[in-house]
Amino acid sequence: MKYKIFLTEEFKKDFNRCDKSIKERIEKEIDQLEENPYAGKPLSYKFLREKKVDNYRFYYLVYEKYVIVLIVGLSKKKDQQEKIDKIKNLLNEYEEEIKKKFIF
Repeated sequence: MKYKIFLTEEFKKDFNRCDKSIKERIEKEIDQLEENPYAGKPLSYKFLREKKVDNYRFYYLVYEKYVIVLIVGLSKKKDQQEKIDKIKNLLNEYEEEIKKKFIF
């Protein structure tokens, strides 16, 4: 079963600051999540994961019941913990966003 991939505005903003070569590699990794959303490293929760691309990490949430992957953040390694903590604090808001915008 293919998962639908959605991006938060925060992720898009961070992504747009990256070099073209990094963007292309991140896009390739994101595309692979359609088939295998659990490919990334789990972070505290089974549904919160990260994937590495060079010195960057992108973070995503897997919603099995909706068959959706929500890409929620991007950071360099040095800012990783700050970004993860922010994501954890917004877990409820992310699920509400999924329900409002993407569930029909």
